[in-house]
Amino acid sequence: MREVTVGGLMVLVAATGLGTLAIFGKFAEATGLSRPTLLFFRFSIGAAIVWGVLLVRNDLTVLSGRPLYATVVLGLLYAALTLAYFRGLAFMTASLTAIVFYTYPIFVFGLSVPLLEEQVTRTALGALGLALGGVVMVVGLDASQISLLGILLVTSAAAGYGIYNVAGRLLVADTDPTHLTAHVLVVTAATIGLVWARAGFHPPQGPTHWGIVLGIGVLGTGMPLLLLYEGLTRIEATHASILGTAEPVATVLLGVTILGESLTLRTVLGAVLILGGVTLVQTTRRHRRWLLAKIGLH
Repeated sequence: MREVTVGGLMVLVAATGLGTLAIFGKFAEATGLSRPTLLFFRFSIGAAIVWGVLLVRNDLTVLSGRPLYATVVLGLLYAALTLAYFRGLAFMTASLTAIVFYTYPIFVFGLSVPLLEEQVTRTALGALGLALGGVVMVVGLDASQISLLGILLVTSAAAGYGIYNVAGRLLVADTDPTHLTAHVLVVTAATIGLVWARAGFHPPQGPTHWGIVLGIGVLGTGMPLLLLYEGLTRIEATHASILGTAEPVATVLLGVTILGESLTLRTVLGAVLILGGVTLVQTTRRHRRWLLAKIGLH
C-alpha cells in the first residue's frame, strides 16, 4: 500500500476518533458521570498514551525555558475551552455541537491575518462567507433543539481553540508538535484535576463509567492524536484538510445512529456550507507548519 494511502487512512481514522468526543460526552451525561471526572481521565489517559509512545520510540524530550512556559499557558487555555465545549454540549445535541465547533478554523484565520500576516484573498473571503452562512442556518433552528447559552459556550470554545492554535504558532513555532502535545496534555489534565478537586471527587462508578472514560481517553484522544501526526508525515496538507472534515460528519452520523438525534434539511445544508467554507479556507494555506499547529486536542 502506498505511503500516501496509508497516511490518508491514518488521518481519516483520526478525524473519526475525534468525532466521538461529543458522543462520549453525551454518554457521560446520561449515566451521571461528571464533566470534570470525564475530562480528567480523558487527558490523563491521552497523556499516558502519547508519552508511552515517545518512550517506546526513545524520543522523550522534556521541554524547558520558554517552550515549557508556553505549554503551561496553552494547557490552561485548553482546559478552559474544553470545559466550555462540554458544558455547551449539555444544552445541544452532539451533532449540532460538533457542527458549531467546527467553525474554529475561521477564528484561526481571523487571528492569523493581523498577528501572523496572513493574506486576505477573494477565495478566503468567499470561504468565510460560506461558513458564516452555514452558522446562520444552523443557529436559526427551532428553540427546542438548540439554546442560546449552548451556542455561546460552544462558539466560545471554538474561538478559544482558534486562540490556542495561533498562540502555539507565536510561542512555540519551532517545537515538535508531538512533544508540544505531550506537555499540553499533562498541564490540561492537572488543571482539570484542580477543578475536579474543587467540585468534589466523584470517581467513575462501575464498568459503564470506566468504559466511557477509557473510550474517550483512548479512542477520542490518545490514538487520534498519534495517528494524525503520523498521517501528516505521509500526505499533503491539502489532502489532510479535506479528510479532516470527517470529524463533524462522524459525530453527526454517530449522533443519529447511536443517540437517536434528528436532523433537519436546514441543519444538513448549514453543515455543508460550514464544511465547504472551512475546507476552502484551509486548502488555501501553503505552509505545512500551519496544519501541524492547527491539529490539537479538542
